[in-house]
Amino acid sequence: MPRLILASQSPRRRDLLEALGIPFDVVPSHADEALPVDLPLGPALEAVALRKAREVAASTPAPSWVLGADTAVVVGDEALGKPRDRGDAVSMLEALSARTHRVITAVALVGPTGSRSLRVETAVTFAPLTPAQIAWYADLDEPYDKAGAYAIQGRGAFLVSSIRGSYTNVVGLPMTETVSLLEGAGFAPWPRGEADRG
Repeated sequence: MPRLILASQSPRRRDLLEALGIPFDVVPSHADEALPVDLPLGPALEAVALRKAREVAASTPAPSWVLGADTAVVVGDEALGKPRDRGDAVSMLEALSARTHRVITAVALVGPTGSRSLRVETAVTFAPLTPAQIAWYADLDEPYDKAGAYAIQGRGAFLVSSIRGSYTNVVGLPMTETVSLLEGAGFAPWPRGEADRG
C-alpha cells in the first residue's frame, strides 16, 4: 500500500488531515514558495503547491503520494503573505478591516501515476476593527505565521463577520476537495464501495 505524505509543516493542515483518520507522514517541503510571475494568481498557487509536492516526492522512496498546498489571502488585487513584523501585521489588518477578501488555497497530489491539482476560493468579510482591537491582536503570537496576519480558527475568529464558501479552506486545507483527491488515489477513511451500499 502506498503511503501518504503531507509536504507541509503547518500544524493546521496536519490537524485537519489527522481528523480524517488516514495515516500519513509529515515531510516539510523546502521548495521555493515564490509565485511564478508569468501566471495569474490561481494557476500560480497551483504551480507552487505542485512544486512543494514534487520536491518532497523526488526524495521519498516509492510508492508514495505527496500532498502539497499553498494559500493566499487576496485583498483587491494584492496577495498578502505572512507579516514580516508587527507593523506589517497592523497594516494587513487595517487593509482587511470592514472589507471582503478572498482566500485561495491550491492543493496538489503527486504520486506513482501522476499528479493532480485544484484550487478553492472562499470569500471572507471582516468586521470593522478599532485601532485597539488591531493593536491587541498584533501583539499576540498568532498573526505571524499566517497569510493575511490572522487565524480564523484561533483568537482571530473575532475579526471575521462572515464567510462564503469553505471554512477549512480559510484554515489552510479545503477538506471536501482534498478528500476527493485522496479518494481518487486510494486513500479514504471509509471502506471502498461503502457509498454504494444500502
